[in-house]
Amino acid sequence: MIDRYSREEIKRIWELDEKFHYYLKVELAVCEAYAGQGVIPQEALAEIKEKAGFSLERIDEVEREVRHDVIAFLTSVNESVGKENAKYIHMGLTSSDVIDTAFALQIVDSSKFILNELDAVIDVVKCRAFEEKDTICIGRSHGVHAEVTTFGFKLLMWLDELIRVRKSFVDALKEISVGQISGPVGTYSNVPPVIETITCEKLGLAPARISTQIISRDRHAKFMSVLALIASLIEQFATEIRHLQKTEVREVEEGFSKNQKGSSAMPHKKNPVLCENLCGLARVVRSNMVTSFENINLWHERDISHSSAERIIFPDSLILVDFMLHRFKGVIENLVIHRDNMLKNTQLYGGVVYSQKIMLKLVEEKGYTREDAYRIVQKHALEALNGGDFKTGMRSEGILTDVELEECFDTRDYLKNIDTVFSRFN
Repeated sequence: MIDRYSREEIKRIWELDEKFHYYLKVELAVCEAYAGQGVIPQEALAEIKEKAGFSLERIDEVEREVRHDVIAFLTSVNESVGKENAKYIHMGLTSSDVIDTAFALQIVDSSKFILNELDAVIDVVKCRAFEEKDTICIGRSHGVHAEVTTFGFKLLMWLDELIRVRKSFVDALKEISVGQISGPVGTYSNVPPVIETITCEKLGLAPARISTQIISRDRHAKFMSVLALIASLIEQFATEIRHLQKTEVREVEEGFSKNQKGSSAMPHKKNPVLCENLCGLARVVRSNMVTSFENINLWHERDISHSSAERIIFPDSLILVDFMLHRFKGVIENLVIHRDNMLKNTQLYGGVVYSQKIMLKLVEEKGYTREDAYRIVQKHALEALNGGDFKTGMRSEGILTDVELEECFDTRDYLKNIDTVFSRFN
């Protein structure tokens, strides 16, 4: 199934035609800044804003000759505004002033969709966490049964991680939401700093405190690392669901539609295909993060080794993360929870997971040393794991009465502080 949603809108932001529209937006903002300083006549500005445009065909034609996409773009724009006004376009600028500032705008606009999806996921996970607050299930450490918890508590941990990563995303977005209009090597040799300040304000960006011929790529690496973090959290959640959907576990399942089929050969199959898909996509986003970190290392004030890579990794990663969030939201919304099986799994081997409660009772109420209590309880626990029954084994010791033994198997005592943790998320 292919999800239909904002992915198409993000994709549009990164198409070639739209990229040049962002370039033009930057150029026009610079013209407005110059006009505000009296450098460009208001009549000329009005005519530029009315007529400025470009043709992809013309850009392609010029680029084949000059081998420079920004020059080709400017040629097309200059032709649209006429010879008299063309002199006001790109005054004092270098190509990266336009490219990096427009790049920031593309990232900002794409991030709006990701924030929307992230907020939607947070809402869904929070809702389901509170719904399943008291749904008893087994907690696992090292993949092995540990002690009882609740499925809602598990989801609440996911919620906490999502809230934190949202903050990280907003912080990283702020750091990458900067523009530059500083000319060759960033020294404002042919463009006044005030033009940069006014231009960035018009575009909703902060001016870079300092730039070379480009904006420093540590900003982009940090942003990409947060995209990778979002993808990795989704992978973590998806991996948990995949385990819980195993036949021998069967505590949850992805939603399975009426006419859906899991295998061409085995009619009984219901596979966690959406979660498997999410785990695979997370690997792609993380690999893009590595490339972004490699892009920090550039020669002197600028080279373009980063440029070709960024044209791939940024649109791909932004589209993928938006897709992953949307898909994961659907997984959580449609997740089938087998509450009876969750409870059953806590009682395997005669309730061996209640071993700590019994050990503590022997120490605190029966006068045993911790070492002796541990030895007695471990003996019956290991026997239970090899086919015995833990409760029956402990009863055979004759140390605890039936009432005392049942107290140790009461899940309410394990979960008495769950409400306290949930209250932190109201």
